[in-house]
Amino acid sequence: MIPDVVSRLRKSFASGRTKPLSWRREQLGALKRMLLKQEDDFLAALHTDLAKNATEARRTELMFIVNEVDDTLEHLDEWLAPQPAGLPERLLPAEGRVVREPLGVALIIGPWNYPLHLALAPLVGVLAAGNAAVVKPSELSPTVSAAIARHVPAYLDPEAVAVVEGAIPETTELLEQHFDHIFYTGNGVVGRIVMTAAAKHLTPVALELGGKSPVIVDTDVDLLVVAQRIVDTKFMNAGQTCVAPDYVLAIGDTAAQLEPLLTEALHAKFGDDPAASPDYGRIVNTRHFDRLSHLLAGGRVVTGGQTDRAAKFIAPTVLADVAPDAPVMGEEIFGPILPVLAVSSLDDAIAFITGRDKPLALYAFTGSEAVKQRILTETSSGAVTFGMPVLHLVAPELPFGGVGESGMGRYHGKYSIDTFSNLKAVLDKPLS
Repeated sequence: MIPDVVSRLRKSFASGRTKPLSWRREQLGALKRMLLKQEDDFLAALHTDLAKNATEARRTELMFIVNEVDDTLEHLDEWLAPQPAGLPERLLPAEGRVVREPLGVALIIGPWNYPLHLALAPLVGVLAAGNAAVVKPSELSPTVSAAIARHVPAYLDPEAVAVVEGAIPETTELLEQHFDHIFYTGNGVVGRIVMTAAAKHLTPVALELGGKSPVIVDTDVDLLVVAQRIVDTKFMNAGQTCVAPDYVLAIGDTAAQLEPLLTEALHAKFGDDPAASPDYGRIVNTRHFDRLSHLLAGGRVVTGGQTDRAAKFIAPTVLADVAPDAPVMGEEIFGPILPVLAVSSLDDAIAFITGRDKPLALYAFTGSEAVKQRILTETSSGAVTFGMPVLHLVAPELPFGGVGESGMGRYHGKYSIDTFSNLKAVLDKPLS
């Protein structure tokens, strides 16, 4: 069945069906209509799988994609226009340009933590660039997966876009097929499997992975604001966000000062009993719950620490006095646990970060332009954001992606068009 699906899409692409600009615009508009008209169904599915409240789910899942569609439609003509290229004098008379042509059939493998957003946001770029696509939602968010499989064929061109549900066997069979691009969001273990499979067909890949995204807190900032912004971004989706702050490196005595402020910010956001808060989500399954529960022993609990395995609930937790080699510091947490480590200087913070795998994002709170410059030039990460974690994710003008262990490839906005296009060099020299 899967080979037949891919074969159908490839024949459709070869016919030229997906190349006209009118088709691309029509599909993007249909994707937006689907999200808006089926909003209630998608929101209910997100609540079933992850206990996401409607406000957060609408903002971080549905409207993120809608905004991406709107931005793409606004700029599509500009992004697809041939780009003039200057030529050296020795080649004149001649003209050069770069044109973007669609690659063919793309495979999108989505994760479970933002199962709608991260399955369909890459599809915006795939369609805008004029490609066909197979979308493979995560089996760990089965209700959302079923909703995607139910609605996509009703709104998008079934001859060019297909949804394949399933688990490891289906993903394995998909990876055996020949695609023209594979876009995977998830962890490094599976990322290596994807790359190995892609190598057999010399298929380009984009791997949106994760990593331990640090937060540097300098001594010259308003720690009340810092605490509120860390809490707002760390504990969204119960910490199950690839760009969530993973740990804090607090310079000087700021670690001790942050403890009560983080506690106050958590109480203000989720109340005295987060388990009863409609704004606080749940861990996706018991396997991840068990993994996270073991990490709670990695330091002194400042606030939180309560767990309920039956409800897959782990309270938003702040840990202090965390050893650099504690298990909670050895892997991406991907859950509602925030270690706060004290470091004596910026030098120590930078050395700590550069001694580990390159993170997907690096965050810093500082009032010093010199400190910002040092962080930019002395560390490597997929992104750097000063003053507010995660914010770079929602700016379509900025490329999103990782480096090293945190991934490869970029998307959002124009970068999605480039990822799913062949940038063809054209040189035209007159015959006389």
